[in-house]
Amino acid sequence: MTRRDYYEILGISRSATPEEIKKTYRQLALKYHPDRNPGDKEAEAHFKEAAEAYEVLRDPNKKRIYDQYGHEGLHGAGFEGFNNFDDIFSSFSDIFGEMFGFSPGRRSGRRRPSKGADLRYDATITLEDAAAGTELDLDIPRTETCEGCTGTGAEPGSSPERCSACGGKGQVYRSQGFFTISTTCPQCRGTGQYISNPCTTCKGSGKIVREKRLKVKIPPGVDTGATMRLTGEGEAGELGGPPGDLYVLIQVRPHDTFVRQGDNLYVEIPISFVQAALGTTIKVPSLNGEVDLEIKPGTQPNQVYTIKDQGIKHLRGGGKGALTVGIRVQIPTKLTREQEQLLRSFAETVKDTVKGSGKQKRNFFKGF
Repeated sequence: MTRRDYYEILGISRSATPEEIKKTYRQLALKYHPDRNPGDKEAEAHFKEAAEAYEVLRDPNKKRIYDQYGHEGLHGAGFEGFNNFDDIFSSFSDIFGEMFGFSPGRRSGRRRPSKGADLRYDATITLEDAAAGTELDLDIPRTETCEGCTGTGAEPGSSPERCSACGGKGQVYRSQGFFTISTTCPQCRGTGQYISNPCTTCKGSGKIVREKRLKVKIPPGVDTGATMRLTGEGEAGELGGPPGDLYVLIQVRPHDTFVRQGDNLYVEIPISFVQAALGTTIKVPSLNGEVDLEIKPGTQPNQVYTIKDQGIKHLRGGGKGALTVGIRVQIPTKLTREQEQLLRSFAETVKDTVKGSGKQKRNFFKGF
């Protein structure tokens, strides 16, 4: 029997664009769809013929072979067309989804293996651990593949059976007008299989909940919001699919002494007004112990000093941030008689006005 030319079937020219090929096929598929022509063998034949033509002409490689060698060339390349309507609906689910309003995967049949769900764990660490790096022991409850049935859900020695409700397709169909509606099989829940003798360990689910202890290395330099990904440490996959991942989100606890500013640390240190005026050397806390800081004569309140390489290690690249020291000058609230007299004498030398002097002179601190 002579087979019709594919371009003739679709009613297009050989120079038709992919968009024109798709548009024409949609029109023919809608016209000859089995649900619109129940029991019409001729419409059924046109529907299958148009689907075969579209399958070839939409594929650049098959189209090239057909244009050069015709039907015999396709046969030699292993293309045999479609066996049934399910093949057509599965191959062109996007087309029929646009035409009849169901999602592209609804006719794809039984559920396939899929990756397991990802898990999240919030870990709180100290500033010291964030700076030096640390290792955490985490106890993660998660679902794992049942060892008793190796994930099949069937008791060892038995195996899942083909679902009688959907014939192993995972989908059941019902007609509504000229539409065919497909839904997930309620008996097998889309797996295409039914377990008559469920595993006693997992009750037929193929999974068990188990707590697993994991060691997580936290690198130096992490900050709040950093995320560690542990591949394959999430929930077990579906139907033999790979497990999900575990994401560890880092939260750095506020410190009693230091304020973190990126990779720098800030600390506020009190000194006396005499130290600020004359200068001195003080001990300043750091994450590595105390360090010396030289206070220059004439240091002002809120002045900031910087000590290099006493901050947080850079997470990417070498080196560390700095330790910045804010100076808080403290004014004594009580003075001895001798201290008060010395200050009054000093005030006289700089012609400053002070309480009890009886003279109007400059502000006490002006000129420091």
